[in-house]
Amino acid sequence: MPHILALDEGTTSARAIVFNGDGRPVSLAQKEITQHFPRPGWVEHDAMEIWAAQLGVAVEALGRASLGPRDIAAIGIANQRETAVLWDRATGAPVGPAIVWQDRRTADACSRLEADGLGPLFRERTGLPLDSYFSGTKVAWMLERVPGARARAEAGELAFGTIDSWLLWKLTGGTLHATDPGNASRTLLFNIRDLAWDDELLGILRVPRALLPRVVPSAAVAGETAVPGLAGIPLAGIAGDQQAALFGQACLSPGLTKNTYGTGCFMLQNTGAVPVASNNRLITTVGWQANGDVTYALEGAVFVGGAVIQWLRDGLKLIRSAPEVNDLAATVPDSGGVFVVPAFTGLGAPHWDPRARGTIVGITRGTTAGHIARAALESIAFQSADLLRAMRADAPAAPAEMRVDGGACRSDLLMQFQADLLGIPVVRPEVTETTALGAARLAGLAAGVWRSAGELAGGHRVERRFEPGAPAGRMDELAAAWSRAVERAKDWARGE
Repeated sequence: MPHILALDEGTTSARAIVFNGDGRPVSLAQKEITQHFPRPGWVEHDAMEIWAAQLGVAVEALGRASLGPRDIAAIGIANQRETAVLWDRATGAPVGPAIVWQDRRTADACSRLEADGLGPLFRERTGLPLDSYFSGTKVAWMLERVPGARARAEAGELAFGTIDSWLLWKLTGGTLHATDPGNASRTLLFNIRDLAWDDELLGILRVPRALLPRVVPSAAVAGETAVPGLAGIPLAGIAGDQQAALFGQACLSPGLTKNTYGTGCFMLQNTGAVPVASNNRLITTVGWQANGDVTYALEGAVFVGGAVIQWLRDGLKLIRSAPEVNDLAATVPDSGGVFVVPAFTGLGAPHWDPRARGTIVGITRGTTAGHIARAALESIAFQSADLLRAMRADAPAAPAEMRVDGGACRSDLLMQFQADLLGIPVVRPEVTETTALGAARLAGLAAGVWRSAGELAGGHRVERRFEPGAPAGRMDELAAAWSRAVERAKDWARGE
């Protein structure tokens, strides 16, 4: 049976999963990576730490499966999407820290571009709002602040990329500088209709074209590995983590929708061959390119989803491990009127407020740790419901169900509350590692392990359906109270 190796480089960990030809995981290895917070609103990674961790877990996953490089038909890569890396082409060393997608340091630069009337141009060409979430203003910041970077970039000595490009470069020994259309569409530099880097936008942000990777299909053999322990394996699948999850959830037809509960929450709906413009502050993005066809998606992004559970653990010390949040939340029947708005790095869709900050409202003398834990858990569902409300207004078809994945989807309490709030079934698959599965499936398509997308759709297996059961009126009341809490969190950090 053929095997595929998926490299899943996320915000908090590097993972590697070996899948067999049935799309089932055979082995897994994972290593946490360090997040650095040098200033309020800043988030950084060490790109060399990411590379070392990803290489290490890849070799470990093969060892656990008792497989070698010759047993692997192809490698697929899924990655945190908007994190920006700038590196030296000659040495392969980063010229500074990687700026993470959560980072807000370029919020003022985005505001100035918006004030100059450029917001509509960027949205029309890229499908994106002008926000520091995306990597274009991050690389522009690096070119201005890293000594000598602009001159070296213009001379062709430096390379820019998101994490997929960084890993491809390192895996091939510096011979492949590439990305796929889905990752490129997250940069504010890529025309999603022409499927090409946009010279006018590059000029506005002052990003030299010489920095940019070549754009290749999401499912295609782009190169071959050339590192010890992994040499000679085709690199055949590339997708941003959320596009990979959409593909892994077999959302292969227009209207099918998934929500990933990871560090953030990301809801995507397949809109087919046509990019759908949003009137409700969602993102229009490229999903993937395979077999010559491009699939687009509508997306809503929540910056802090599962990360609020990490905050309960590491910041407030209310729990010792993330799964304990369910037991603590279950000590109370509801949140007792408490709402946690985890806007630690601003609010994403549909609000797009980089100056919002975390807020807890509704505290009384009777509030307990259980109420805080339950409110934090429910905040993930409330933010996702905001996304679905906007998506229903934008999308040609309303989703009949919500396919879910990511670490927090394992919480039955959260998933039932989510179904009650959305008013549609929430469907959890057997394989919840759908980000890695999507990367593996894209690579497997290119390598001939699977013949068609239809074959993949037939292999989608459901573990549990959560049906909505709470009174709709009660859910509407809670949603209205949540909206009041969100308004109190907005524009808090206007002086930062």
